[in-house]
Amino acid sequence: MRDALLWASRNETLKTHVPRWGFVQRALRQFMPGERLEDALQAATMLAGNGVTSMFTKLGENLTDVAQADAVVEHYLGAFERIAALGLDTEISVKPTQLGLDLNLEHAARGLETLAAKADEMGNWLWIDMESSEYVQPTIDLYKRVKASHHPVGICLQSYLHRTPQDIKDLIPLQPGIRLVKGAYKEPASVAITKRAENDEAFFRQAAELLSTDGVRLALATHDLTLLDRLEVVARVAGRAKDSYEIQMLFGIRMEDQYRYAAKGYAMRDLTAYGEQWYPWYVRRLAERPANLAFVARNVFARN
Repeated sequence: MRDALLWASRNETLKTHVPRWGFVQRALRQFMPGERLEDALQAATMLAGNGVTSMFTKLGENLTDVAQADAVVEHYLGAFERIAALGLDTEISVKPTQLGLDLNLEHAARGLETLAAKADEMGNWLWIDMESSEYVQPTIDLYKRVKASHHPVGICLQSYLHRTPQDIKDLIPLQPGIRLVKGAYKEPASVAITKRAENDEAFFRQAAELLSTDGVRLALATHDLTLLDRLEVVARVAGRAKDSYEIQMLFGIRMEDQYRYAAKGYAMRDLTAYGEQWYPWYVRRLAERPANLAFVARNVFARN
């Protein structure tokens, strides 16, 4: 099922037609509050009322025109302003291919540098999201380049990639921000761990190393409560306070647990996605946990 969903996330025909289906649009609301920045801001305000901070990402990737990339930069510059005006603890995460990485490396770098400078100016953070394996090295190169001149910049790393332990070692001297996720792209066994249990252990080992390392802003981005419980023990042994690292989860998933972690004093941040280009992202979320298909099915039968 996971393989089928990952295939569907890349299929151009499905990408064109599936978003038009009403029941899919209704099911989508489990994972995102709406398609507009205003929808995300309203969600962030609601989350803040429950002690949960947030991170925004405007959906869209692999852009085909530099004008589109420039529009993404302008959008996020405006988002930083709106966030500050509302006094929200809300950060921004952007994919390099949203900024034109497929088209021109230098153009993407300039876009990232512009957004990082804005984050610095606003006392905020910019996060660089990670995409499939062919983008990992260019993304890390971009991160190092931007990090050299702008401190409040973080990067997402995927625990299932065989290269990630070495990437962590290479980045630690930079005192980075690292958002650790399990990984949601279809990758061959030569590149990535393909068994779930093995990836769980890889995530645990990598997170444990980072929890025991000074100078890293660490975000554990997982809905796996068992892993989080195990890592809480590691953090306690390492002398880490509950709010010295973040737990991050997606909007609409384990919301009661998000509120519970926040109430217990953990730094809890919700990744809130919005935008019209949601199809590939949405299907990858289903692939991460195929049981979510039951939610979609309920929406189908509710209309019949």
